[in-house]
Amino acid sequence: MRVVLAGGGSAGHIEPALALADALRRADPDVEVTCLGTERGLETRLIPLRGYPLELIPAVPMPRTVTPQLLTVPGRLAGAINAAAAVLDRTRAQVLVGFGGYVATPAYLAARRRRVPIIVHEANPRPGLANRLGARFTTHVFTGHPDTQLRNGKYLGIPIRREIAELDRLALGDKARAHFGLRPDLPVLLVTGGSQGARSLNQAVFGAAGWLRDAGVQVLHVIGPRNGADAPVTATGVPYVATPYIDRMDLAYAAADFALCRAGAMTCAELTAVGLPAAYVPLPIGNGEQRLNAVPIVQRGGGMLVNDADLTPEWIRDTLLPVLVNIDQVADMSEAAASLGRGDADLWLAEAVIEVVHGKDRGADPHAKGTIHAD
Repeated sequence: MRVVLAGGGSAGHIEPALALADALRRADPDVEVTCLGTERGLETRLIPLRGYPLELIPAVPMPRTVTPQLLTVPGRLAGAINAAAAVLDRTRAQVLVGFGGYVATPAYLAARRRRVPIIVHEANPRPGLANRLGARFTTHVFTGHPDTQLRNGKYLGIPIRREIAELDRLALGDKARAHFGLRPDLPVLLVTGGSQGARSLNQAVFGAAGWLRDAGVQVLHVIGPRNGADAPVTATGVPYVATPYIDRMDLAYAAADFALCRAGAMTCAELTAVGLPAAYVPLPIGNGEQRLNAVPIVQRGGGMLVNDADLTPEWIRDTLLPVLVNIDQVADMSEAAASLGRGDADLWLAEAVIEVVHGKDRGADPHAKGTIHAD
């Protein structure tokens, strides 16, 4: 089985693709997976680290306004399509799976030219341009959000890593806390703004560190690689652990009782899969899709929502802290978050890929008996 995955730019496109690649490899150890990306995204670092070959094609961003740069798009897009088609030819691809981003548009057009079957996965509530185009070329379209409106779309959830999908937070909690130097007897707030950190989250939590410590709340804070100068330091008492980066997020989730974080699609998918409640702070730029990611979780009772501009040390003290120290409320929120979790989207998407390659189509129905899942 020979599969090409097209998803680049942000971790929100890359991580689901890698989760699918891992699922395909478990289902068929002989599968040949090739990832397609551009030089502009995180894929140049993330994909080789996971052991998959990466082929690069030119990035063709679309100008959002009418500018002279718009005139160069057709020529550059043609070059990217040709480059993607060359990868499909070289790998003898039997299916292309696209996840959106700059790389997906030329990949879809190349696959259509080469008559390679297409599968589309859209993680966000508002589909991007690339996946709206790809959905016109196939009936195999899957979404990560139940309210996503996309042609032929079927709600599946977002593929996430097995070590997170299968995480038992309660069983691993003490070991995870020891790993980070945290105490086993006090609640833990996990703070993360993504791989680069988030200045507004950092400043608010730095400012509230004294109140958190006085209330007996430990903090595990992923501050980003360039944000360590102002981080609080604790030698004794209630730990405040600040770290530039965590490569074992499964352990971070297991160590935590609550999270303060952005509301990217992958973050929301992982937190609900492990049943970790959170205060979500949507990124204050873009088209508002981070808020849409978090709203169903908040409505179900599995999280809180706060605007970036309203996130202050005082908000943490007056609104978040009373929740953190209320064990029963945190437990109820954890249960509510877990009720929305989908930890098997990687398996169902892998099954859809296998069915397309082998000429069978059961539509990746989670209630149907399939290749990977059995009733």
